[in-house]
Amino acid sequence: MLGKELLVRLDSETAKEIFTRLYGESGIEAAYQRYSSLIEEYLRDKPGWFPYTRFPEASGDIHVFTSPGRTELGGNHTDHNQGKVLAASIQLDAVAIAAPRHDNLVFLRSKGFPDTEADISDLTMQPSEKGTAAALIRGIAFEFKKLGFSIGGFSANAASLVLPGSGLSSSASLEVLIGKIFDCFFNKGKMSALQIAQIGQKAENNYFGKPCGLMDQVACASGGAVAIDFKDLANPVVTQVDFDPAALDFALCVVDTGGNHADLTADYAAIPAEMKAAAASLGKQVLRELDLKTVISNSVQIRKAAGDRALLRAFHFYNENDRVDAMLSSMEMMNRAALTEEKQKFLASFMEQVNSSGNSSWELLQNIYAPHYPLEQGISLALALTRNYLQSRCKNRGVCRVHGGGFAGTIQAYIPMDSINGYRDHMESIFGPGSVTVLNIRPVGVAELEF
Repeated sequence: MLGKELLVRLDSETAKEIFTRLYGESGIEAAYQRYSSLIEEYLRDKPGWFPYTRFPEASGDIHVFTSPGRTELGGNHTDHNQGKVLAASIQLDAVAIAAPRHDNLVFLRSKGFPDTEADISDLTMQPSEKGTAAALIRGIAFEFKKLGFSIGGFSANAASLVLPGSGLSSSASLEVLIGKIFDCFFNKGKMSALQIAQIGQKAENNYFGKPCGLMDQVACASGGAVAIDFKDLANPVVTQVDFDPAALDFALCVVDTGGNHADLTADYAAIPAEMKAAAASLGKQVLRELDLKTVISNSVQIRKAAGDRALLRAFHFYNENDRVDAMLSSMEMMNRAALTEEKQKFLASFMEQVNSSGNSSWELLQNIYAPHYPLEQGISLALALTRNYLQSRCKNRGVCRVHGGGFAGTIQAYIPMDSINGYRDHMESIFGPGSVTVLNIRPVGVAELEF
C-alpha cells in the first residue's frame, strides 16, 4: 500500500479493530501514534537527514509487520533438553515498516539502536558480527537458502517495546520479525510459524552465538498461549491454550530488577550443557531420552562425570516437565468449568504449580543469581519482597517465580487485580519507576498487518 494511503487507513475502523486485538482498547491511541510516526519517518526524505536515502522504496508499496514478545508461563529451562513448556505472546511488540529492495542489502533502522546493514549476497558467518542484529539477519537468510526458500534485500524502519534485558525475548521477537519479512516479500507467506521460529533459533545459535532453546521463537511466532512439547525437535507439538489471567481477576506482570546482564552468557550456557553432560554420562544426548528413576539410580556415575549441580538441574528438568503437564491440565479444566467455584479450584491448582516452579528454579536449577556476583541478587530480593507482599497484603492470594533465563533480569508475578496498584507502588519504590509491567496475552503472533 502506498505510504500516504496507509497513513489515512490507520485512522479507519479496520485499524482500530486490529489495534484492539493486538493491544486492547486502552492501547489504540498509542498504537496509532507509534505506527504513524514510523510510516512518516519512512516517507521523509530531507537533504542531510540521512547520509544518503536509506528508504528509496518509499515511493512504492510499503508493508507493516508486528512481532510480539513472549512470557514464559511454565517450563523454566527445559526446551534445550527437549522438554515441555508453556508460554504466551504479549502485547509488547516490535513493529516494522518495510519494503523490498532491488539489491541484496538488508537495511534495518530500529529506534534507539545503531543502523544495521547486511549484504546477504554473502551468507558466510562473520565472527566480527557475533552478538549483533547483522548476525541474525545473515543467519536467517542463510537458513532460508539452506531450506530452498528465496531471499532478497529490504529496508525496514522499526521500533520495539520489547526492551533488551527485560526477559520478554527481544531477540526472538526480532528474529521472527525478520523471518516473516523474508517470507512475505520473497516466498508469498508460505512458511509456517514453526518454520520461522526454527530458522530464528538456528540463526541465534550459530550466527549470533547464543545457545538458546526454541521456546521463545515459537511463542513469538505462534500467538496466544501455547503448550509446546519438544520431544521431537524437528516437529515439536504446539497446542493453543485459552488462558487469560485478567479474566480470572489476576494481573500477570513482570518486575525488572535492573540486574546487569554482562558476562552472563557462560551462566546461561552452563544450564543446557550440564543437563546434557548428565545425559551423556549415561550414553544419551539430552535428558528427555532418560527418566528420573534412571537418573537417580545412576547418581554416583552422574556426580562423577558431570558434578552435583548437573544432577540437581536434572531433577529440576523432570519435575518441571511434570509441572507443565499439571498446569496445562488445570488450564483446560478451568476453561471447561461452568461454575465459579470450580474455576477457582483449578486456578488454585495452577497457582500451586507456578509457585512450585519458582521454588525449583531457586533450589535446584539455581538460576536466581550468578555465582560470581553473589552480592547482586535482585531476583532473589524481588521474589522475597513479592512473597512478603502477597502474605501481608493479599492473604497469600497470588504467586511469583523467576522469569526466563534468570541470573539477572525479571521475575513473574500473579497479583490480585485489587492489589496491583499497591504492588506496583511498592516494587517501583525499590526497583525504580517503570520496573513493573502488566502483561496482556495477545492472540496474534508474528504477522503482516493488512489495513
